Amino acid sequence: MPFDIPAGPTGLGSYTLSLPSALRPYRRPFEENDGHEPPSPSGSLRGPVLTPLPYGERSWGDGTFPPLYCPATDRVDDALGAEVDRRLVAWAERIGLHEGRMAEFASTGFGRLAMLTHSDSDDPDLLLISAQMNAAWWAADDYYADETDLGATPTELPPRLALVMSAMDPPPDAGGYTEQLEEAIRNDPVLVSLRSATSHAARHATSAQVMRLCNITSQMYVSWDAYAAWRYLETPPPVWRYLAARQHDSFYTSMTLIDIVGGYELPPHLFAERRFHTALMQAGTASVLVNDLHSAAKEAADELPDSNVVLLIAAEEGCSTEEAVERTVRLHNAFVRGFEQSQRELSALPSPELKRFLRGAQAWMAGGLEWHGSTTRYQS
Repeated sequence: MPFDIPAGPTGLGSYTLSLPSALRPYRRPFEENDGHEPPSPSGSLRGPVLTPLPYGERSWGDGTFPPLYCPATDRVDDALGAEVDRRLVAWAERIGLHEGRMAEFASTGFGRLAMLTHSDSDDPDLLLISAQMNAAWWAADDYYADETDLGATPTELPPRLALVMSAMDPPPDAGGYTEQLEEAIRNDPVLVSLRSATSHAARHATSAQVMRLCNITSQMYVSWDAYAAWRYLETPPPVWRYLAARQHDSFYTSMTLIDIVGGYELPPHLFAERRFHTALMQAGTASVLVNDLHSAAKEAADELPDSNVVLLIAAEEGCSTEEAVERTVRLHNAFVRGFEQSQRELSALPSPELKRFLRGAQAWMAGGLEWHGSTTRYQS
């Protein structure tokens, strides 16, 4: 009598052991207008480069302030940046983002930002992921948080942000209540942009990378609620409290896209490793201080000024704006040197993906500085 050989393990615990093989990888449905285009023949990944970028002092602004310590810009390809911007503007027009303000949006150059900060990819479709996500995050900043002339108001910020995760990470169906949710999302171009950009990212990412993107976006928006309270109550926070919030609302969020745009995956256990997490937060905070330096004048001019470390230092210390800028530069440089030290220590770990991601964070710091000096967004 022949024996029937079981297809998998049997006995105690066999269900758990066989479950992974029974599950197919989850693929979320994609949005029709998420901007994806098949790779062009000339578009490609540049291949892994693990050698760290050199650091140095870089002038910024009008050159009258102390230099910023930062890695060297790795790649400037204006034609590639223009192509990503072309695709980005076409996407924004299709989904209704920045309706009536397209010329201003196009001149901002989020495609150029992606080209400068993600130097390990020449593929416009992959670079578009970064351009879309950053454009969507900044749209929430404009329409929800900062720009009162665009309808931003502190009391409406928390309930608006509460819908962001339902747009990016749709909850289970709740019948008619879900229909109402979907209608609200369809009627809000910011939510449409976040859902659409997440869809495009998901075409190129693993489920773990997409969940990372969603969770860290949510983490960023917790800090935004604190800003709204400070703004509404007209009680600027002390610098230490602002920085505590700002370090979780920094370009760390944008840097979570580094491996997705690069076409690889940093293993989740390494992304969650505390030393790496600290290093990426050092890089993200340094980059967002560059943003505070460039946006101080614009934010001071708003009828409800948003929190900005330059303005907060000047008010708290009773010093001039120029001295507050110098103190912010020193703080930025300390974060970059901290990242530099973290990068050296982490290089001992035998992971090429980790080394590549850390180099990508360097490229982001460098490209972000380059972009802030050229974008029209912060020009008066």
